[in-house]
Amino acid sequence: MKILMVLTSHDRMGDTGHKTGFWLEEFAAPYYVFKDAGVEITLASPAGGQPPVDPNSTQEDALTEATRRFEADEEAREQLAHTRPLDSVNAEDFDAVFYPGGHGPLWDLTDNPDSQRLIQAFLTAEKPVATVCHAPTVLLNVRDASGKPIVEGRRVTGFTNSEEAAVGLTEVVPHLLEEELVKRGARFERSEGDFTAFQLRDGLLITGQNPASSAPTAELLLQVLRG
Repeated sequence: MKILMVLTSHDRMGDTGHKTGFWLEEFAAPYYVFKDAGVEITLASPAGGQPPVDPNSTQEDALTEATRRFEADEEAREQLAHTRPLDSVNAEDFDAVFYPGGHGPLWDLTDNPDSQRLIQAFLTAEKPVATVCHAPTVLLNVRDASGKPIVEGRRVTGFTNSEEAAVGLTEVVPHLLEEELVKRGARFERSEGDFTAFQLRDGLLITGQNPASSAPTAELLLQVLRG
């Protein structure tokens, strides 16, 4: 079984002067769900090479068993340092794709043509596409063969407006994910409380709401792949 993981290459939080990138837990937790299941993992990013990690996700209060395992895993850190350029990967070489979140994808993966091409190819080949937290932004501007948004009428989740407000970034992010999904006709669902795990599947689309949803979303993807 082969899974492609696509990370952001964007490292600036708007005009705030602060850094962003991918959220470490949202990469590390799924990575080890897949690795421990014997999956062959390929990492890619728009620019290739080392993707930026959000420094807030490496603070003590954000660390988890998976992130600590990653920090001690020289092989995994070496793999992350050499992600493939996104324009060099093809859906036909993988069984599924997984996008970790963090705020970075809002800037460089929402309208990325290589990402859109990949997602369309995976879905056309009836292969699952999984995203977590802010990463469902990659679905916003992908359209099906008839030209309608692929999220239209579909049950999806992602980082909510209230969670964005809770971290104080409502006025900083280029768009609010929940709001934009709803605009495109998605049937947006969420957990009862902020920052609690919630993930769901609608056909080939698998989405998770927030960092706590990272491992469960990866596990849901494996369930789908195993049939």
